[in-house]
Amino acid sequence: MLDLEVVPERSLGNEQWEFTLGMPLAQAVAILQKHCRIIKNVQVLYSEQVSATISHDLGVHFNSQAIAPTIEQIDQSFGATHPGVYNSAEQLFHLNFRGLSFSFQLDSWTEAPKYEPNFAHGLASLQIPHGATVKRMYIYSGNSLQDTKAPLMPLSCFLGNVYAESVDVLRDGTGPAGLRLRLLAAGCGPGLLADAKMRVFERSVYFGDSCQDVLSMLGSPHKVFYKSEDKMKIHSPSPHKQVPSKCNDYFFNYFTLGVDILFDANTHKVKKFVLHTNYPGHYNFNIYHRCEFKIPLAIKKENTDGQTETCTTYSKWDNIQELLGHPVEKPVVLHRSSSPNNTNPFGSTFCFGLQRMIFEVMQNNHIASVTLYGPPRPGAHLRTAELP
Repeated sequence: MLDLEVVPERSLGNEQWEFTLGMPLAQAVAILQKHCRIIKNVQVLYSEQVSATISHDLGVHFNSQAIAPTIEQIDQSFGATHPGVYNSAEQLFHLNFRGLSFSFQLDSWTEAPKYEPNFAHGLASLQIPHGATVKRMYIYSGNSLQDTKAPLMPLSCFLGNVYAESVDVLRDGTGPAGLRLRLLAAGCGPGLLADAKMRVFERSVYFGDSCQDVLSMLGSPHKVFYKSEDKMKIHSPSPHKQVPSKCNDYFFNYFTLGVDILFDANTHKVKKFVLHTNYPGHYNFNIYHRCEFKIPLAIKKENTDGQTETCTTYSKWDNIQELLGHPVEKPVVLHRSSSPNNTNPFGSTFCFGLQRMIFEVMQNNHIASVTLYGPPRPGAHLRTAELP
């Protein structure tokens, strides 16, 4: 049986490992894989419609020596709280603390529980029949489980990486021109982890920037990927689209930023940016950290001049089409699989091209990725030193 420390609004773990609120899912999965002999019966659940909520069912009960805790034991451990709430549909009695909630199984109850609050005796006065056992425990950030949101990633989870707090797409007169990234890093004093603090700084990269420009702005990528072939070339109107290239374009993959940058093989200049939303149900899920992007969209309507709306990571494709209009051409159906004989369990995605952008859309109407492309900016950018 696992012996774990519960810290409301913060974490669940022991001396060897810890699940922390705000931790990237990839780190949580790495812990589960490393301790698979100890942490068993793991389920990862998500909603195909919402694709934003993930929960881990570790099969671990808040108990001592396989004895389910009583209301009195919960009261003694965490102190008094407001009277609980009974959910008749689930037949569960929810007892809520700040950052912590317990759900008691009420399958054998014939009627809703009754309680008579006695402020002199706290929770001991709640009239709950004997035999009710704890079914679930929730650790979350905030006062209410319904209103909780993921907190900022704790410093202990940075592990020497740089993450993007936000990514703004910069525009020129015709379309996307580049990215402005607000980056987060965990810096520390000389040799003292206790002096660790969050460092925030901005960097910008543009179409036409050289490989050296990008390296100086964002640092080394996590991986460099060389394209062996361009499967989208068949949709190009160019008569020379079937002519094989003598050299291959290559990507800089920045997994913790949720961004890929494609360089031209001949000029070594930026020609595309790919922004990943990292939604569950996508083939590449859990490879990239979610890119929190904002894309200004030029809206063309009658009797309006230069109206602009914003597309974000959480925008639905239907809403984007209402703003930009339906694409003239039919979408390109994108099939992904690890080998020709394997089937992608999540199905295909659809790619729509609008305003020098390609929106990859999942079957649940969420945007899986946005590819930005455009002609390189003429001339080299004048760079000045940008220190954190």
